[in-house]
Amino acid sequence: MPDYSGAPPAAPRQPSDPDTQLADPVYAALRLDHQLCFPLYAASRKVIALYQPFLQPLGLTYTQYIVLLALWEQDQVLIKQLGDRLHLDNGTLTPVLKRLAEKGLLRRQRLAEDERMVSICLTQQGRALKEAVKDLPQKIEACIQLNSADAAVLYQLLYRILDS
Repeated sequence: MPDYSGAPPAAPRQPSDPDTQLADPVYAALRLDHQLCFPLYAASRKVIALYQPFLQPLGLTYTQYIVLLALWEQDQVLIKQLGDRLHLDNGTLTPVLKRLAEKGLLRRQRLAEDERMVSICLTQQGRALKEAVKDLPQKIEACIQLNSADAAVLYQLLYRILDS
């Protein structure tokens, strides 16, 4: 594209310049816009940020919210099972569970038959919070503005990646 700014022309690029290297087919796969991980990462951050204005008044983070979603589906679950379901490691999940317990939304109990294992169950307050967020999925879907066909394809593709 011609430069109409009146600035002097840029010096020719050397083969060692990063931009010149990435134009080479050998290095083209290293371009940011050729990385599958980047749009997944950026879209994930954008979607999670959409939740903040709805969750903040409830004193919840997105990670706390997905923990509650999983527990509303299946209460009384082992931490290991919950971590597997949410794709969260113990280092991430344990502090989230601690904060939810401090808020009075869940209880952690060691199993009598194996004290190394900890079970999680919702309190009455944790179960009641479900009512406050019942419309949240529709609000988020409205913000994302995908039609139902595109959303169905996206779900399929994302779960294919998660299941691989």
